[in-house]
Amino acid sequence: MRRALIGVLAAVTAAALGLVPMLAHDEPPPVLRNGPAWRSTWALAPSSLGGRLLDPPAEAVWLAYGDVPAEGARAGVVSQALLDLHALTRPNGAVAAGPDGPWAYAWPRDSAFVAAAYAETGHPDDALRVLGFLARVQRPDGGFEARYRLDGSGPPDDRPRQSDGAGWVLWSLDRLRVTRPDGVLPAGLRGLRDRSVAFVLAQTGAGARLPEVSPDYWEVPERRVTLGTAAPLAAGLEAAARTYAAERDAPRAVAAGRAAGRLRALIRSRFGPDYQRHGSTGGLDAGVAMLMPPFAVLDDAAAERAWERYPVLALRGAGGLAPGAEWKQDGVSWTPETALVAYTAAASGHAPLAERWMAWLEHHCTSWGSLPEKVLPDGRPAGPAPLAWTAALVVLTEGELATHRAGVASSVAGVR
Repeated sequence: MRRALIGVLAAVTAAALGLVPMLAHDEPPPVLRNGPAWRSTWALAPSSLGGRLLDPPAEAVWLAYGDVPAEGARAGVVSQALLDLHALTRPNGAVAAGPDGPWAYAWPRDSAFVAAAYAETGHPDDALRVLGFLARVQRPDGGFEARYRLDGSGPPDDRPRQSDGAGWVLWSLDRLRVTRPDGVLPAGLRGLRDRSVAFVLAQTGAGARLPEVSPDYWEVPERRVTLGTAAPLAAGLEAAARTYAAERDAPRAVAAGRAAGRLRALIRSRFGPDYQRHGSTGGLDAGVAMLMPPFAVLDDAAAERAWERYPVLALRGAGGLAPGAEWKQDGVSWTPETALVAYTAAASGHAPLAERWMAWLEHHCTSWGSLPEKVLPDGRPAGPAPLAWTAALVVLTEGELATHRAGVASSVAGVR
């Protein structure tokens, strides 16, 4: 639904978003790292007075041009999330995970979700910019670094690569495809897709083996393959198969689909039925959400049960979730993992559960309306705010809930 400018100018004054750096489990308690003035003080803020004056009305026009898939009070949260994403996105398509410090880099994972959020809210040009940036920084083998400088000049350090990026990019490309009138991937992004598919096929032996050990969304060194690395690659292969099928490229659609099927079976064998972080150890974590719609077909009862248990085991003092059940017991809630459960709940037919988690996120925004990275046990926001991954997930979840509401309304109307 097209949204007018109602409430937009008030929302324009608010702020931002971010992600998870390489974590140390003995780090001090987090604090809120920035305030509502982040837009005017961070590195990418307009440098001239004219730019600062023109920015708010331009943002309002941008927001009104697309869709805000929310109703009632939460429309303000979703509007703010979209504005924060727009502010965190550079003209070259690089998306900063957050407004300062170690978050002011572009993660392929975050960028993929942001591109999907843009595509699904009527901002296709912004989605194309973000995916175009990823195409330019993609490694020759089709994989990605863990994160990139915002000017596209490469990684900021020697942090290990993260293999899940290629899977998330493939999933995001398919989300863009389905929003296009012709239902096919733009020709300019097919190279990004083909290289990403080649990388995933090489990593998994066309689905016959698990990928190499790699850090995942926990941003910690790993000695064993995690579900959070393997599951996105399966999702990416399935998404790629759909994009090839839409182009009537049957051979490559079949090859990607078969590899995805083999990898799904292997994930069930190695990680199921418990679906802990490392299979039979490591505890349940948000990786189980990556086995749920919209990332996978809901056909694994054991995976669904694990997804239901994860929030129970990872619940923290303020009511949100830790990244995993065996995460350190500091009482801190993390908004990306909480929002990921909300998104998968909405996409898998659990609308009331999604509404519950979305209400929690809404009630733990910063004073200026942005979604923080963390929430302390006493309910105070902490870490950078806004956080791009969380903001994108909130937007996408509202899109799924809007579809659900439309379906319910249609059913009621049909009964009358």
